[in-house]
Amino acid sequence: MLPAVEGIIRVLKAARNANVKRVVMTSNFGAVGFSKKDSNHVTTEADWTDPNEKGLSVYEKSKLLAERAAWDFIQREGGNLEFTTINPVAILGSSLSAHISGSFGILQHLLDGTMKAVPNVSLNIVDVRDVADLHIRAMTNPNANGQRFIASADGQISMPEIAALLKNKQPDIAKKVSTKTLPSWVIYLAALFNKQAKEASLLLRMNRNVSNTKAKKVLGGEPIANNEEAILDSLNSMIKFGIIK
Repeated sequence: MLPAVEGIIRVLKAARNANVKRVVMTSNFGAVGFSKKDSNHVTTEADWTDPNEKGLSVYEKSKLLAERAAWDFIQREGGNLEFTTINPVAILGSSLSAHISGSFGILQHLLDGTMKAVPNVSLNIVDVRDVADLHIRAMTNPNANGQRFIASADGQISMPEIAALLKNKQPDIAKKVSTKTLPSWVIYLAALFNKQAKEASLLLRMNRNVSNTKAKKVLGGEPIANNEEAILDSLNSMIKFGIIK
């Protein structure tokens, strides 16, 4: 976590000293909504994840602490440097090469049969092209300075729904995808003894009622792809580059 914090501070100091006008930081939804449990609450950019949240992964915590440190730096000694963050949810979509993001692991574990039963976890997804588009908009829009923007497609999709989508659209590739749903109580019980299960239990309890309204209104960004399209584009890339066969 320390390298993440020190890294962003080095970037911001260098940018300030070089009279860079604005820095757009790729943060993460882990810095925003992992502490929100009430599904009636709409998660927005005003929310922050509690760094002491039980089950918060090292990766998500590092992104949270790095973004917190960045905003503190801007307030204390940023000078005239403008600053904006983009906070993507799980990034999927077409890949340029066989080098894929960690979010593709969700599909890999489904497709290779690692998951004998699929947890009833809901996810928010964003297409990688939308993430890139929002970064450009955040760099060029005067109103983006000092703002955070959640990058997400509309709505959410559950892992059982993803499994069903894969089996329906690519049955030959998805032969090992399980049609069984893992009872949530199994994960909650395992979370008492297992770190990975504890992280999964947090994903089960998280509120996935996530708003992308601010990015639409302030930056004018409309999602290029919905959840299903981003997933299927990811699958096609994995096939194309031989990641799955």
